[in-house]
Amino acid sequence: MKRYLIGYDIGSSSVKASLVEAASGRCVASAFYPKTEAPILAVQPGWAEQEPESWWQYLKLATADVMHTAEAKGEEVAAIGISYQMHGLVCVDKQGQALRPSIIWCDSRAVPYGERAFEAIGKEHCLSHLLNSPGNFTASKLAWVKEHEPQTYAQIDKVMLPGDYIAMRLTGEACTTLSGLSEGIFWDFNKGCLSEEVMSHYGFDASLIPTIRPTFAPQGELTAAVAAELGLAAGTPVTYRAGDQPNNALSLNVFNPGEIASTAGTSGVVYGVLGSVNYDAKSRVNTFAHVNHSAEQTRLGVLLCINGTGILNSWLRRNVLTEGISYDAMNELAATAPIGADGLSIQPFGNGAERVLENRAPGCSMHGLNFNCHTRAHLVRAAQEGITFAFKYGIEVMEQMGMEVTKIHAGLANMYLSPIFRQTLANVTGATINLYDTDGSIGAARGAGIGAGIYKDTTEAFATLHKLATIEPNADEVTATMEAYERWKRVVNG
Repeated sequence: MKRYLIGYDIGSSSVKASLVEAASGRCVASAFYPKTEAPILAVQPGWAEQEPESWWQYLKLATADVMHTAEAKGEEVAAIGISYQMHGLVCVDKQGQALRPSIIWCDSRAVPYGERAFEAIGKEHCLSHLLNSPGNFTASKLAWVKEHEPQTYAQIDKVMLPGDYIAMRLTGEACTTLSGLSEGIFWDFNKGCLSEEVMSHYGFDASLIPTIRPTFAPQGELTAAVAAELGLAAGTPVTYRAGDQPNNALSLNVFNPGEIASTAGTSGVVYGVLGSVNYDAKSRVNTFAHVNHSAEQTRLGVLLCINGTGILNSWLRRNVLTEGISYDAMNELAATAPIGADGLSIQPFGNGAERVLENRAPGCSMHGLNFNCHTRAHLVRAAQEGITFAFKYGIEVMEQMGMEVTKIHAGLANMYLSPIFRQTLANVTGATINLYDTDGSIGAARGAGIGAGIYKDTTEAFATLHKLATIEPNADEVTATMEAYERWKRVVNG
């Protein structure tokens, strides 16, 4: 009998399912729903909510799609893994019913609560124990509910991250992970337990936190009713869950200190693994438990997020370039301009406040524009270089924390499809860039295989991961690239 693994990626835009053949690691079917971007409820400026029930409905559609496409039988699915949008809050009652829409990652209403907690608990304590300020993370979002919706808060039996909620819907069991608690800023890395200071400051009872289970381990089994609903077998175990960025790193076989996983879509992420407990004193990057972190082995994920990444490239395409131009044509156009774009620099920070800039929002800006020599080609090149320079700027913070950046792993997608983008990034960081054929839902399926014991370790799980390309720094271009970066950095630093 064939043996498959299902991976779910619960995103804010869609829910994706991938069915992976366990033996070969081959993805035999993928599907996502909805086919247009999932709605985000914004009742007030700065708010962002989604109905947890909608994630469940999308998951059911995606599951039916992949099982039909692969002509797979329910009993052939050996394990299930879950990746999910980080930092969200789901509140459920004793019956497991969501009491209100989920306050998701991009909702900013809880910022003042995190700022007050940072001061009240103490900045040094927060950074040395939580490795972050409480910020706008899950614990602060729950504090908002406690103050503004006391009747709802009084009915809460458990608080969950989006992945915890989906696991509960599948299995009927409420549980979470150490990694999940760390991303919600509930975990004390110094003491190795739930943070007494955070819970006390916000007035939360520890009973609100679900049972903690290992990231790679049985976390419950499909109930008979859910199995019938999904066309799977009752008793199929859920054996892995992680937030989307730790899971993306897993998908790209990034587990060890010095290894980096990156994405570059609308926003960009550089996620590096650190082998010792450390933090950035200015909170320009965030530090959470990686998927393979344990009391015996320190593995922390240092997360750099640049809000203005591919959105700059797409803005130029829509508003500046010839209507209908493709991204491939944009890349070809950019290649006609020289490294450094003849002195033109672009700061890509036009998509809100940037954490790496200590929450400043300087906006996107162009510097050195000369009306007599610069063309559209220079604009596109300077934009792509500016995005890579923002990555480099953040990587320097990570290096100050003791991380040696030698390899960057990424999927061949979004900005990494651009030869200029990836070569410039290699040149400016000095890192080798490896591009792979994978995504978050496929990674979640492989994670499920590890948690179920189908793969004996991560080496076996990722032995079949297909590398598409390797980009090394170009020695002939490094000097010019670094000169352009230093010019760009002088603007950022004022």
